[in-house]
Amino acid sequence: MWKPAQRIKHAYPDGGWPSAAAAASARWFSPLAIGPVQLRRRTWVPAMVPWRASDDGVVTSDVLDWYGRFADGRPGGLVVEATGIRDVPSGPLLRIGDDRFVPGLRTLAETIARRSAGETRALIQLIDFLAIRRRPEPGKYFERFLVITDRHREALGTRDDHEVRRQLAALDENRLREVLTAREFESLLHGWRERVTDMQAPHIRDLPARLPGLFADAARRAETAGFAGVELHYAHAYTMASFLSRLNDRDDGYGGSTSGRARLPLEVFSAVRAAVGPGFAVGCRFLAEECIDGGSTIDDAVAYAVLFAAAGMDFLSLSRGGKFEDALVPKIGWAAYPYTGPSGHECMPTVLSDARGPFGRNVEAATAIRAAVRAAGYTTPVIVTGGICSFAQAESILAAGAADAVGAARQTLADPDWFIKVELGRGAEVRRCKFTNYCEALDQHHRQVTCQLWDREQLDGPAVVLAADGRRRLTAPKWR
Repeated sequence: MWKPAQRIKHAYPDGGWPSAAAAASARWFSPLAIGPVQLRRRTWVPAMVPWRASDDGVVTSDVLDWYGRFADGRPGGLVVEATGIRDVPSGPLLRIGDDRFVPGLRTLAETIARRSAGETRALIQLIDFLAIRRRPEPGKYFERFLVITDRHREALGTRDDHEVRRQLAALDENRLREVLTAREFESLLHGWRERVTDMQAPHIRDLPARLPGLFADAARRAETAGFAGVELHYAHAYTMASFLSRLNDRDDGYGGSTSGRARLPLEVFSAVRAAVGPGFAVGCRFLAEECIDGGSTIDDAVAYAVLFAAAGMDFLSLSRGGKFEDALVPKIGWAAYPYTGPSGHECMPTVLSDARGPFGRNVEAATAIRAAVRAAGYTTPVIVTGGICSFAQAESILAAGAADAVGAARQTLADPDWFIKVELGRGAEVRRCKFTNYCEALDQHHRQVTCQLWDREQLDGPAVVLAADGRRRLTAPKWR
């Protein structure tokens, strides 16, 4: 994981824990409408990937336990992990690319409703992602994957492609930078990955024709399964975020300008909205800032937010960073992970951070985005997350008009009951996240995600389910 030059250990924000009477009149525990869906509270659990689905993307008992445990805390909104819209193998990640996934997803929606006593509205995040390969051994890359061109032949002075491959394998890094193109050198060090700008590939060129239908079909299945809405994943390193990126220079009307970059996200939303009923919420999660060289800035996010609100989205959920472009070089045999570079730190900063600190790092951008949406005449709710771990933080964000709902991922993982503890006036009992990113490290290695604050407790307790490594429990102990 990338570490900032400044390594300041920041103190945790004051909890500001209210009494039960004060919580009853707090903004954070007041209702909020996200389009046609009414939330009982403005508390929100954003999508997290726990690596608990089956290898073919089906809901398992571990998935039910994971989300049921969050539902115990009765958040207003709970977003199920990034769920693939294509019917293609993607490991132990949930999928929704075929009707056969609906029964399991229906059981999941029912579980969340039951465990929250009907107080939590469940949404599911819909994602599309392009192909990525693991970093190869250099010899294998030159022998099997690199397409030899005249550039290589001329640089090495031979027309014999076998000799070209042999010489390349013997070159040092500086010489390889001269002989290979930037893209080829990246594929050697990071592993090859597709981009939305690879217009030479027919399936990439045709993404605007295919994706709206895929997202719409997935949303229809989510509605059939009983979810209250969908969150379109337009953030981080994935397909839709790549269309929104300033790095998107497609010349087919789906890149280049602000309107061009937003065109496909708007068309996807339109297709989804037409595929589901009027009582089903449709919003998106997108980046307040990409936090990479040449990437989208807060000005871009403001423009996109206004366009999304004008189109009729029911909510706008904000994140930041988490891009492939600045990811650290992976080990050989591993794929690049988009949260290991500076933009990854912006997305999930640790307690050892720069002067800005890890707490509420996205609030300033959220304030500007929400203000622009309101100035344009729209009341679309804005949801902010990122380093939220206290009632005082959340309440002050809402009081300042920076957002309409406040969510937390890592803090909710640390204590799935923290919302209800605070609401009952028992905030002093909240198990507070340490922001060391122990959980993120597990995610990076595709291991079942848990929290260091509870995953070694009561391992021999009744009905405790252990992780595949046999050393960690998969869900937090019950509070009451």
